[in-house]
Amino acid sequence: MSECAGHTDNSIVIVAPLELVWEMTNDVESWPRLFTEYAGAEILERFGDDTIRFRLTLHPDENGQQWSWTSDRTVNEAERTTHSKRVQTGPFKYMSLFWEYTQTDDGVRLRWVQDFEMKPQAPVSLAAMTDRLNTNTRVQLEHIKERVEARAEQLSNAG
Repeated sequence: MSECAGHTDNSIVIVAPLELVWEMTNDVESWPRLFTEYAGAEILERFGDDTIRFRLTLHPDENGQQWSWTSDRTVNEAERTTHSKRVQTGPFKYMSLFWEYTQTDDGVRLRWVQDFEMKPQAPVSLAAMTDRLNTNTRVQLEHIKERVEARAEQLSNAG
């Protein structure tokens, strides 16, 4: 990775069954309920059983602008990993995401790794984007943890 490339690596432990964590976090169409930042998530195309092309749309920003982009996502259920890349890259030269699900004694460790590079004309620097992604990823992981653990408790109480 060159020094002009960005990298983030964040994780959280979710106290819920692995199957539930996997199912909820890979149901892309439900992401507006799972993440705080998305107003919409739409599956555009399916490539076999394990890869989708989808569009994410953010809630409007302070100027009323609504941003969206298209990504491809491949899941590997046997390895409990996902690989995504932006097709419409926006301010990025490229953006790749890797999610890893690991069963631990304390719960499921959900790890997100993001590798990216900014276009020269991007409105933010590499350092600023790295900070923004690290901050937002932690917020989103906390929200996902709350949502998945609440669902696990509901299912446990119903059974």
